[in-house]
Amino acid sequence: MGTTAHIDFIAAAYVAAAIVIGALLLWVMVDHRTQQRKIAELEMQGVTRRSAAARPQQPRNAAAEAAKEEA
Repeated sequence: MGTTAHIDFIAAAYVAAAIVIGALLLWVMVDHRTQQRKIAELEMQGVTRRSAAARPQQPRNAAAEAAKEEA
């Protein structure tokens, strides 16, 4: 029994881990885009974030343009 006795199991475990990690990364990227789009829609409606007061005000059209570019 050499070191290659369980190579099929090891390879399958690595492939499964890569698939799971890839799926999680894809999910996070899609969710990020969805949340950014929702935030832009709310800002177009006039809803502001509490943290927005600490930063300089950006024109509201910039949020609308950003939402259109991502869509």
